[in-house]
Amino acid sequence: MAAGGPPPPMVRRLAVEVVDARDLVPKDGLGTSSAYAVVDFDGQRKRTRTAPRDLNPQWHERLEFAVPDPANMHAEALDVSLYHDRRFNPSGGGGGKNHFLGRVRIYGSQFSRRGEEGIVYFPLEKRSLLSWIRGEVGLKIYYYDEPAGPPPQEDRPPEPPPDNAPPPEVPPEQPKELPEMPAPTEAAVEVQQQPPGQPPVIIVEEAPMHPPMMHGPHGPMAPPMHGPHGPMAPPMHGPHGPMAPPVHGPHGPMPPPMHGPHGPMGPPMHGPHGTMTPPPMEQHQPPPQPEPEPAPVPEAGGDPYPPEVRKTRMATEHVRVARHPSGGMGPPDYYASSPRVISGRFVSAGESVEPVQSSSYDLVEPMRYLFVRVVRVRGIRACEGPYVKVQVGPHSLRSRPGRDVSGTGNPEWNQVFAISHAKPEPTLEISVWDGGAPTPADAFLGGVCFDLSDVPVRDQPDGPLAPQWYRLEGGEPGMVTGDIMVAVWIGTQADDAFPEAWNTDAPYAAYTRSKVYQSPKLWYLRASVIEAQDLRVPAPPPGLPFDVRVKIQLGFQSARTRRSVASSSGSAFAWSEDLMFVASEPLDDALVVLVEDRSMIKEPALLGHATIPVSSVEQRLDERQIVASRWFNLEGGNGGGGGGGPPGFYSGRLHLRLCLEGGYHVLDEAAHVCSDYRPTAKQLWRPPVGVLELGIIGACGLLPMKTKGGAKGSTDAYCVAKYGKKWARTRTVTDSLNPRWNEQYTWQVYDPCTVLTVAVFDNWRMFAVAGDDRQDYRIGKVRVRVSTLESNRAYTASYPLLVLLRSGLKKMGEVQLAVRFSSPAQLPDTWATYTSPLLPRMHYLRPIGVAQQEALRGAAVRTVAAWLARSEPPLGPEVVRYMLDADAHTWSVRRAKANWFRIMGVLAWAVGLARWLDGVRRWRSPSTTVLVHALYLVLVWYPELVVPTASLYVFMIGVWYYRFRPRGPAGMDARLSQADTVDGDELEEEFDPVPPPEVLRARYERLRTLAGRVQRVMGDVAAQGERLQALVSWRDPRASRIFVGVCLAVAVALYAMPPKMVAVASGFYYLRHPMFRDPMPPAAANFFRRLPSLSDRML
Repeated sequence: MAAGGPPPPMVRRLAVEVVDARDLVPKDGLGTSSAYAVVDFDGQRKRTRTAPRDLNPQWHERLEFAVPDPANMHAEALDVSLYHDRRFNPSGGGGGKNHFLGRVRIYGSQFSRRGEEGIVYFPLEKRSLLSWIRGEVGLKIYYYDEPAGPPPQEDRPPEPPPDNAPPPEVPPEQPKELPEMPAPTEAAVEVQQQPPGQPPVIIVEEAPMHPPMMHGPHGPMAPPMHGPHGPMAPPMHGPHGPMAPPVHGPHGPMPPPMHGPHGPMGPPMHGPHGTMTPPPMEQHQPPPQPEPEPAPVPEAGGDPYPPEVRKTRMATEHVRVARHPSGGMGPPDYYASSPRVISGRFVSAGESVEPVQSSSYDLVEPMRYLFVRVVRVRGIRACEGPYVKVQVGPHSLRSRPGRDVSGTGNPEWNQVFAISHAKPEPTLEISVWDGGAPTPADAFLGGVCFDLSDVPVRDQPDGPLAPQWYRLEGGEPGMVTGDIMVAVWIGTQADDAFPEAWNTDAPYAAYTRSKVYQSPKLWYLRASVIEAQDLRVPAPPPGLPFDVRVKIQLGFQSARTRRSVASSSGSAFAWSEDLMFVASEPLDDALVVLVEDRSMIKEPALLGHATIPVSSVEQRLDERQIVASRWFNLEGGNGGGGGGGPPGFYSGRLHLRLCLEGGYHVLDEAAHVCSDYRPTAKQLWRPPVGVLELGIIGACGLLPMKTKGGAKGSTDAYCVAKYGKKWARTRTVTDSLNPRWNEQYTWQVYDPCTVLTVAVFDNWRMFAVAGDDRQDYRIGKVRVRVSTLESNRAYTASYPLLVLLRSGLKKMGEVQLAVRFSSPAQLPDTWATYTSPLLPRMHYLRPIGVAQQEALRGAAVRTVAAWLARSEPPLGPEVVRYMLDADAHTWSVRRAKANWFRIMGVLAWAVGLARWLDGVRRWRSPSTTVLVHALYLVLVWYPELVVPTASLYVFMIGVWYYRFRPRGPAGMDARLSQADTVDGDELEEEFDPVPPPEVLRARYERLRTLAGRVQRVMGDVAAQGERLQALVSWRDPRASRIFVGVCLAVAVALYAMPPKMVAVASGFYYLRHPMFRDPMPPAAANFFRRLPSLSDRML
């Protein structure tokens, strides 16, 4: 806050630049239209000028609107309608209603901040089913904040602090000192694979994180406010915005101290059940690191709305509701793929739920915790490094050393402890200690004792409990003085203070807390290498052409062009080739462009290089935006001599066209298990269609992954869920084979045909010492396809965790999940979603090759892994690669067999239909054959009934199979993956890519055998096609003569006979009784098999 007073209030404005339109419908009778645009936003309407007689009008007008409620701007709709102005008709008649040319609706989630906008062409939509509309309109939409004018005198509530305030520096927490390092079990060693060697990754500077805030159902909540006596608890958020915290007065519920100021003051500290002596000092426990302080809320005054908006809102001042922008194998069932439904859970009714509604933790079981918030102390004697100890039954927690932030000599902590309250304890003891005292007796500074039967219970959506001052008691007379500000309450894991609290379930706080991560924003960078001039290239050896190539590096990515086309002088070269890279925000990397001469037999010679910052590259949204090419000077070439030139030496120039493609979706997941298809540019996003809620209840029957003390097996499990750009990590439950997390997370769904991935890992990073990087072990993974979930219904089931190891398939346990997809979309919205393209527009207009797409996906996976590894706590690269299926493209005999059986399963219906038809023609069931004869006769006589009958038959099949529909989302299928019958040698090949030479030879021979079979099948298929061509190619003149003669006879017969009679006769002949059949092959098949193929001409 500035020293001169509070900052002026900010007003948000929305700017809509109507650029142009293309290919409009003519409306004036002469093949043209006089179009103008009308823009509506939140009750405000503005229009552009009229562009007379032009089907491709251009306006380039900017219209500005005030945003009354910036917090709910994402739910507002912007309507742009185009009309034909009848005043410009050739007849001169200006009366009547202007003709409608189309409209576009854009939601606030697609608006971009000023500086990030771009021209986006939206296809015009119809107003009704019978409208004749075509064309598109180009818009540039962005918003910005500016100071408001002088505020009026009326009162208004203070504004929340800005979300982009810089956070205080937070040093990472250090884990507690462990008495003994655990050892991995045999199962853990088998699960953990040695990752392949990774080339060095260029570490980019991480963008500033937001200040520590509580996360509510709609996003981050405001930081706690500071009152006159210290920081106040953060406000709660309701379904429509922030809620004010309850005021706790003298009659409100607050935990009273056992002894007030008039009670007996003696050396011992008195509790409700007797005297309490100071406990001894803890010796081997380093103090935790400090945590960030909450940021104060700036005061603001004045009216948040400008005068023009205030006039509009006076007549419609109602309650504001956000509008939705929608439209060794065990028994057979040991590895069952179907999840086991947990009994006793509910299934919600099919009510419409807004996608922006909050998660109320109704998918998981509530877990009781005792929360203790320690704020500060005052009036204690001078000491060094004071800390607070919280004691409840067997649980003892110690705070970090206090800091004198205000400079008054009163240390502050502002720290929250969450103590498991599954087994209620009678008392709570909070004591203050001197960290620099020589003896425990001198270290005791006083304490407070609470009777937990009087502690209030906080249930959602109650506000946070205000901390109170309590007098410190106990110790020697005259040695204990001062007060402590604390707040004590009982809540659940849904409490706002739970994510950042020190939890008794996870004592190693640095690597065990639950966190939500965001993947970096990824771009495709397209570098078009056009030509180079003024290169000093030495003459190549005799008989060899010029071989000049351009190599471009971006971080760990590198790509090189093909051989150039040289000019006659040998100083100009052309390529006209595109190279693609993956860039991540913040765009602080640089492109390194190298021009190499590879004509020499020895190593390539550097002809020059250039460095281009990625932040200077232009961004484009689609292929219609033209990006200008640029010439870049090359430096540091050898100038045709033996040594390199000086740093500023001119070595030629290179013609490049660089752009960041915002119209693509950067794939970091396998295409068949992708969780998001949105393009990079936010302006091209569609509105969300629903909300996906995931409740991670717990796991049971986990195998021990480590041993402690040489005998005891344990597992420190945590769960990771990934959907879209959001990663959710639960807290680590230590030393438990049946952990209970009961955490719930929410994602917005933009396309239901996506996949949610959930995996369980064993935490090893919390045991890592300084400089040591230990990898977490995987336990298992589950995928849930969102489109298989019915809307507004909760599914709770237990899924098996299966891992394929060198020894075979192993079940590591089960994970219990609750999933719900809430969507208010009706049938027209669902139809529009399922009929729209899956990938963004650029993937179809300028597609990327399969090999290049796989290479770019590998670069994206490495970029995401490097970004998440810099978080706190870090999400390891092994976790990211396992979640993103980074090794799904590698060769595996097991996967090849599984895909083959999948193909056979797809073709099974055709095989079944052929078998049924063969049974009909063989009269195995005479009644069925007679009915088929009658149906065939009706369809031949009335051919217009063929399509309706087939459609009705498919409808009846769908209704019949509705009875056998899946009752819940399926998990991983071991039988489908061919994991339950896989051979040991195939597993060795899958897990050991570089075997010994003798093993490699055996595998090569087996692969040659399989390839020989495939080769033979391919030859047979080719032979059948060549025989078909030989019918009229006259390679066999006798056969061609017979075939041509038969075709002439058939043509004459069909001209002479009615086609219905021919169809009936052919059908009845095909369905004739077996007693009239010859057991030998038919004449047509014999004739076709005798036709020649080209196999006799192969070497």
